[in-house]
Amino acid sequence: MQLKTNNLRFLTKVKYIVLSIVLLSSFTTMAQEIIKEKEATKEVKKAIDLSQRIKLDGVAAVVGDYVVLDSDIDKEFEQIQAAGGSIEGITRCQMFGSLLERKLLMHHSIQDSIEVNDAEIRSNVDQQINSMSQQIGSVDKLVAYYKKGSEQELRDEMFEINKNSKMASMMQQKIVEDIEVTPEEVRQFFNSQLKEDPPMFGTELKLAQIVVIPKTTEEEKQKVINRLKEFREDIIDNGASFTTKAVLYTEDTGSKRTGGKYTLNRKRPQMVKEFRDVAFSLQEGEISEPFESQYGYHIIYLEKIRGQEYDVRHILLKPKLTKEAIKEAKEKIENARKKIVAGELTFAEAALEVSDEKETKYEGGQLRNPQTQDFVFPLTKIDPELYGQVQNLKNNEVSAVLQESDRTNQIKFKLITVTDRIDEHEANFAKDYLKIKELALQDKQLNAIAKWQEEKIMETFIKINGEHRDCDFQANWLKKDK
Repeated sequence: MQLKTNNLRFLTKVKYIVLSIVLLSSFTTMAQEIIKEKEATKEVKKAIDLSQRIKLDGVAAVVGDYVVLDSDIDKEFEQIQAAGGSIEGITRCQMFGSLLERKLLMHHSIQDSIEVNDAEIRSNVDQQINSMSQQIGSVDKLVAYYKKGSEQELRDEMFEINKNSKMASMMQQKIVEDIEVTPEEVRQFFNSQLKEDPPMFGTELKLAQIVVIPKTTEEEKQKVINRLKEFREDIIDNGASFTTKAVLYTEDTGSKRTGGKYTLNRKRPQMVKEFRDVAFSLQEGEISEPFESQYGYHIIYLEKIRGQEYDVRHILLKPKLTKEAIKEAKEKIENARKKIVAGELTFAEAALEVSDEKETKYEGGQLRNPQTQDFVFPLTKIDPELYGQVQNLKNNEVSAVLQESDRTNQIKFKLITVTDRIDEHEANFAKDYLKIKELALQDKQLNAIAKWQEEKIMETFIKINGEHRDCDFQANWLKKDK
């Protein structure tokens, strides 16, 4: 969705929302200190005294139980650039203001007893480290890139970064969780904000696909099961290392480097049901029999139980595909395409008849946008790979047979079509009601957060130091009389 650049009033608000969200969710360096509650008054006074004299500690501000260092502002800019973002047009004062907002949210999330699940944060860090290390080449390169002394130092810092962002995010969610908009509020929002100079809504597509997946033979499945049984027997009977075997043999790239390790939490499902059911049925030190999930075949070793948290390791093996199975699947989807093009079957009928994708076959192959859960894909936000497949397709034109792979399938074949194309157009209240409603809700939520922030600033201890007091803040951080 694109907005006209001359819609200044509306754009100012949207830009501010986007900037706040980007800065809140970006990787910021944990260069702030969390002051323990029992020492809060003492430590805050100490920080203020120092900063008032000569700023030897570089304290830019104190917000409740948190301090913001001068170096935090620089590191915010560095982190945005490291993540590939642009810092053009973002002033130092704006960045500082964003940090103050985050610290206020974090401080009051503690006051409101909002609980952040540490196991979930650790799991997120594991996934981030695995993903980034694969992109950059190795964990050692990642540690060097972020200028850390060790992998554990990087993990500890990322844990604090993720936890702080989660605290702020959960506080924001609490502020707006009960906010809704009525049809009358949507109408008023449109008339006051958009009607005179309507925004442009970009081109949108509705897409459908047919997926055919080659089937593995029972013989190949049994080979994998037998191999996992051999691993299990070697570990139990001969004392072989489960971790070493995971590093050497598992086909789960996300956990291969860590020896197949994951931390599960009974209250927060993370893995597929089959995996969780087996893991939670084991005793400490026990190794499961081979079992199947959508990803292949596994064995699990339960390493440690810590309350609701289960430290497990697993080995994943996937049955190999035969050339015959691949050829059969390709011929099946090619025949389906011929029937669709010849008019013997509609795309929806062919999807129901041959598609192996359960999520779409019963809806005519129609794809859901994972962000919005509807069937519309804004062209400017579509996945780059998907964009390449559909950009030249006309309405109801069927693509050539496409070959792909994913975490679940080594090979799959796909047909895709555009069932509807909505060209770029000015916002229309009737035609675009749902989009306008979403904008109206965002506007109301932003107003609620601004009101909350204004109230909390006045009741929270806040100290802005030195040159930072000269910033032209949007919020009343200096607590000036109005």
